[in-house]
Amino acid sequence: MFANLEKALGFESKSEPVAWNRRDLLLYAIGIGFKKDDLAFVYELDKRFAPFPTYPVALPLKGESEEVNLFSERVQERAVPGIPKFDPNRVVHGSQTIEIHKPLPLASGLGWKMKKRIVGIHENTSGVIIDHETILVDASGIPYAKCYGSSFNVGAKITGKRFSKVVAGPPAAKPIPKDRKPDWVVTDKVSPEQAIIYRLTADYNPLHIDPRIGTAANFGGVILHGLSTFGFAARAVLAQVGGNDANSLKFFGARFTSPVRPGDTLEMSIWDVGLGPSGTTEVAFVMKNLSTGKLCLGAGVAYVKRVEKSKL
Repeated sequence: MFANLEKALGFESKSEPVAWNRRDLLLYAIGIGFKKDDLAFVYELDKRFAPFPTYPVALPLKGESEEVNLFSERVQERAVPGIPKFDPNRVVHGSQTIEIHKPLPLASGLGWKMKKRIVGIHENTSGVIIDHETILVDASGIPYAKCYGSSFNVGAKITGKRFSKVVAGPPAAKPIPKDRKPDWVVTDKVSPEQAIIYRLTADYNPLHIDPRIGTAANFGGVILHGLSTFGFAARAVLAQVGGNDANSLKFFGARFTSPVRPGDTLEMSIWDVGLGPSGTTEVAFVMKNLSTGKLCLGAGVAYVKRVEKSKL
């Protein structure tokens, strides 16, 4: 059976067409918490208007459609050798990273695709984790972003035995410095309607709007999309380290450690941990949910071109 799992590693799904326009970028911006004064990301006629750099993480669920989708169909894997079909109601986001190669255009046009492959499989007593690599390319095949994400299939089994193997992945975060306070601390309030807004980016998982589903999954009701929380954290890093310059963020990633609920208050702690690749500043971060007292994001890492902070 382990031989079957080995066959699944590196499996490439069929490339999927993706598309976006200015309206999609505006929805994403408010979905990750931008407000009325943040004109560079929420007002398409502002001279500084630009896509927020983590937007590509929303594209796998969106595809090229502007219509509402059925979440269970969007997350269902194409048949993969050695991997059974998992219950879409029992899957949670484990981690996410994005490496930005080139700034996105304001509208995609035709021919853009997401190339996807399985790069890691982990099975233990609590379930199965699948690691994916997705690369966003334009019509000429030029890469604009590379993402790694892990999905945790709670309670799932493949072999019933422990297994873990990875063939590719993102850089690891440096440890949080224990001998000094954060260089930046940002507190943010999640709107009670945040999950309703973020789902319009094309993540229509019922868990984020139907309290009955969240209760049945032992979350106590509706929880916020992990990628919205991810965006809240990226906003904080871009503002504090990158001067709100959309082109300053080169890499961003974190592990999801506990749920956030609409209405919660979040505290982002960021440490400068030295030079990153290509003249960037590397930062490590964690995000704490002050409403629960638990970390909601851990193992945070970002590479940022340092820019003097400016007001949007």
